[in-house]
Amino acid sequence: LTIQMQNQDPLDPMDTSEYTQQLVQYSQVEQSIQQTQTLQQILTAMGSSDLVQASSLLGREVEFDSASSALGDAPAAWTWSSERNVASLTATVKDANGRVVATRELDPASSGLFEWDGTKSNGSAAAPGNYTLELAGADANGTSIDMTVHGIGTVSDVHMTDGTVTLNVNGAEVPASRLLRIGG
Repeated sequence: LTIQMQNQDPLDPMDTSEYTQQLVQYSQVEQSIQQTQTLQQILTAMGSSDLVQASSLLGREVEFDSASSALGDAPAAWTWSSERNVASLTATVKDANGRVVATRELDPASSGLFEWDGTKSNGSAAAPGNYTLELAGADANGTSIDMTVHGIGTVSDVHMTDGTVTLNVNGAEVPASRLLRIGG
Protein backbone atom coordinates (compact mmCIF):
# COMPACT_ATOMS: atom_id res chain seq x y z
CA LEU A 1 0.00 0.00 0.00
CA THR A 2 2.85 2.38 0.86
CA ILE A 3 4.60 1.56 -2.39
CA GLN A 4 1.38 2.16 -4.29
CA MET A 5 1.03 5.57 -2.68
CA GLN A 6 4.64 6.49 -3.50
CA ASN A 7 4.33 5.37 -7.11
CA GLN A 8 0.85 6.72 -7.79
CA ASP A 9 0.57 8.74 -10.98
CA PRO A 10 -0.67 12.25 -10.00
CA LEU A 11 -2.23 12.63 -13.48
CA ASP A 12 -4.16 9.36 -13.09
CA PRO A 13 -4.79 8.89 -9.32
CA MET A 14 -6.17 5.68 -7.86
CA ASP A 15 -9.91 5.51 -7.33
CA THR A 16 -10.62 6.75 -3.76
CA SER A 17 -13.04 3.94 -2.97
CA GLU A 18 -10.42 1.36 -4.00
CA TYR A 19 -7.80 3.22 -1.94
CA THR A 20 -10.13 3.30 1.11
CA GLN A 21 -10.92 -0.39 0.69
CA GLN A 22 -7.20 -1.23 0.73
CA LEU A 23 -6.69 0.88 3.87
CA VAL A 24 -9.52 -1.03 5.59
CA GLN A 25 -8.00 -4.39 4.59
CA TYR A 26 -4.61 -3.29 5.91
CA SER A 27 -6.23 -2.25 9.22
CA GLN A 28 -8.06 -5.62 9.48
CA VAL A 29 -4.83 -7.55 8.98
CA GLU A 30 -3.14 -5.50 11.70
CA GLN A 31 -6.05 -6.10 14.11
CA SER A 32 -5.97 -9.83 13.38
CA ILE A 33 -2.25 -9.98 14.21
CA GLN A 34 -2.85 -8.15 17.50
CA GLN A 35 -5.75 -10.46 18.39
CA THR A 36 -3.61 -13.51 17.73
CA GLN A 37 -0.88 -12.17 20.03
CA THR A 38 -3.42 -11.41 22.76
CA LEU A 39 -4.97 -14.89 22.48
CA GLN A 40 -1.51 -16.47 22.73
CA GLN A 41 -0.84 -14.48 25.92
CA ILE A 42 -4.18 -15.60 27.39
CA LEU A 43 -3.47 -19.26 26.56
CA THR A 44 -0.04 -19.03 28.17
CA ALA A 45 -1.56 -17.52 31.31
CA MET A 46 -4.24 -20.25 31.41
CA GLY A 47 -1.59 -22.96 31.08
CA SER A 48 0.33 -21.49 34.00
CA SER A 49 -2.87 -21.33 36.05
CA ASP A 50 -3.65 -24.99 35.23
CA LEU A 51 -0.15 -25.97 36.32
CA VAL A 52 -0.51 -24.12 39.64
CA GLN A 53 -3.90 -25.79 40.24
CA ALA A 54 -2.47 -29.24 39.42
CA SER A 55 0.30 -28.73 41.99
CA SER A 56 -2.35 -29.40 44.66
CA LEU A 57 -2.25 -33.03 43.50
CA LEU A 58 1.33 -33.56 44.70
CA GLY A 59 1.45 -36.46 47.16
CA ARG A 60 -2.15 -37.46 46.49
CA GLU A 61 -3.41 -40.75 45.13
CA VAL A 62 -5.11 -40.49 41.75
CA GLU A 63 -6.99 -42.92 39.52
CA PHE A 64 -6.62 -42.46 35.79
CA ASP A 65 -8.16 -43.84 32.61
CA SER A 66 -5.45 -46.29 31.56
CA ALA A 67 -4.71 -49.97 32.00
CA SER A 68 -1.04 -48.99 32.47
CA SER A 69 0.61 -48.23 35.78
CA ALA A 70 4.21 -47.74 36.82
CA LEU A 71 6.37 -49.92 39.01
CA GLY A 72 8.89 -47.82 40.87
CA ASP A 73 9.43 -47.09 44.55
CA ALA A 74 5.84 -48.20 45.05
CA PRO A 75 4.05 -51.23 43.58
CA ALA A 76 2.18 -50.84 40.30
CA ALA A 77 -1.50 -50.67 41.16
CA TRP A 78 -4.83 -50.87 39.37
CA THR A 79 -8.52 -50.88 40.20
CA TRP A 80 -11.01 -52.95 38.27
CA SER A 81 -14.73 -53.27 37.94
CA SER A 82 -17.34 -55.26 36.07
CA GLU A 83 -21.07 -54.83 35.64
CA ARG A 84 -21.66 -58.55 36.27
CA ASN A 85 -20.75 -61.04 38.98
CA VAL A 86 -17.36 -62.65 38.42
CA ALA A 87 -16.79 -66.33 39.25
CA SER A 88 -13.14 -66.54 38.13
CA LEU A 89 -10.54 -63.84 37.55
CA THR A 90 -7.02 -63.98 36.11
CA ALA A 91 -4.64 -61.02 36.09
CA THR A 92 -1.91 -60.78 33.45
CA VAL A 93 0.80 -58.13 33.78
CA LYS A 94 2.66 -57.15 30.61
CA ASP A 95 5.74 -54.99 30.16
CA ALA A 96 5.99 -51.99 27.82
CA ASN A 97 6.81 -54.37 24.92
CA GLY A 98 3.68 -56.45 25.49
CA ARG A 99 5.52 -59.46 26.97
CA VAL A 100 3.77 -61.30 29.80
CA VAL A 101 5.82 -60.93 32.99
CA ALA A 102 3.37 -62.17 35.63
CA THR A 103 0.07 -64.02 35.88
CA ARG A 104 -2.02 -64.30 39.03
CA GLU A 105 -5.37 -65.83 39.95
CA LEU A 106 -7.40 -63.26 41.88
CA ASP A 107 -10.29 -63.68 44.25
CA PRO A 108 -13.40 -63.27 42.11
CA ALA A 109 -15.21 -59.99 42.69
CA SER A 110 -17.03 -57.45 40.54
CA SER A 111 -14.56 -54.74 41.64
CA GLY A 112 -11.29 -54.51 43.48
CA LEU A 113 -7.69 -53.38 43.75
CA PHE A 114 -4.63 -55.20 42.41
CA GLU A 115 -1.13 -54.20 43.53
CA TRP A 116 1.86 -55.80 41.89
CA ASP A 117 5.20 -55.61 43.69
CA GLY A 118 7.20 -56.47 40.57
CA THR A 119 7.65 -60.18 41.24
CA LYS A 120 7.59 -61.99 37.90
CA SER A 121 6.05 -65.42 37.39
CA ASN A 122 9.56 -66.98 37.55
CA GLY A 123 10.22 -65.28 40.94
CA SER A 124 12.69 -62.67 39.68
CA ALA A 125 12.17 -58.94 40.14
CA ALA A 126 10.88 -56.79 37.28
CA ALA A 127 12.66 -53.57 36.38
CA PRO A 128 10.99 -50.26 37.22
CA GLY A 129 8.80 -48.99 34.37
CA ASN A 130 5.33 -49.01 32.89
CA TYR A 131 3.25 -52.18 33.00
CA THR A 132 -0.21 -53.01 31.69
CA LEU A 133 -2.82 -55.11 33.46
CA GLU A 134 -5.19 -57.34 31.52
CA LEU A 135 -7.97 -59.12 33.37
CA ALA A 136 -9.81 -62.20 32.16
CA GLY A 137 -13.05 -62.63 34.06
CA ALA A 138 -15.76 -65.23 33.61
CA ASP A 139 -19.16 -65.84 35.17
CA ALA A 140 -20.32 -69.14 36.73
CA ASN A 141 -21.15 -70.51 33.23
CA GLY A 142 -17.64 -69.73 31.95
CA THR A 143 -18.86 -66.82 29.79
CA SER A 144 -16.27 -64.09 29.43
CA ILE A 145 -16.98 -60.82 31.24
CA ASP A 146 -15.74 -57.40 30.17
CA MET A 147 -13.57 -55.84 32.84
CA THR A 148 -12.73 -52.13 33.21
CA VAL A 149 -9.19 -51.44 34.45
CA HIS A 150 -7.77 -48.12 35.70
CA GLY A 151 -4.27 -47.28 36.89
CA ILE A 152 -3.73 -45.70 40.29
CA GLY A 153 -0.76 -44.19 42.06
CA THR A 154 0.67 -41.20 43.89
CA VAL A 155 1.51 -37.94 42.11
CA SER A 156 5.16 -36.96 42.61
CA ASP A 157 5.57 -34.25 39.95
CA VAL A 158 3.44 -31.90 37.87
CA HIS A 159 4.71 -30.26 34.68
CA MET A 160 3.68 -28.92 31.27
CA THR A 161 4.32 -31.03 28.18
CA ASP A 162 3.38 -29.46 24.84
CA GLY A 163 0.83 -27.20 26.55
CA THR A 164 -0.76 -30.08 28.50
CA VAL A 165 -0.56 -30.48 32.27
CA THR A 166 1.14 -33.82 32.86
CA LEU A 167 1.44 -35.72 36.14
CA ASN A 168 4.19 -38.10 37.18
CA VAL A 169 2.34 -40.96 38.89
CA ASN A 170 4.74 -43.57 40.33
CA GLY A 171 7.08 -42.78 37.42
CA ALA A 172 4.43 -42.87 34.67
CA GLU A 173 3.58 -39.73 32.70
CA VAL A 174 -0.20 -39.20 32.78
CA PRO A 175 -2.00 -36.26 31.14
CA ALA A 176 -4.25 -34.51 33.68
CA SER A 177 -7.15 -34.94 31.26
CA ARG A 178 -7.10 -38.71 32.01
CA LEU A 179 -7.80 -38.30 35.72
CA LEU A 180 -10.91 -40.06 36.99
CA ARG A 181 -10.58 -39.74 40.76
CA ILE A 182 -8.44 -37.88 43.28
CA GLY A 183 -7.96 -39.50 46.66
CA GLY A 184 -7.42 -37.86 50.04
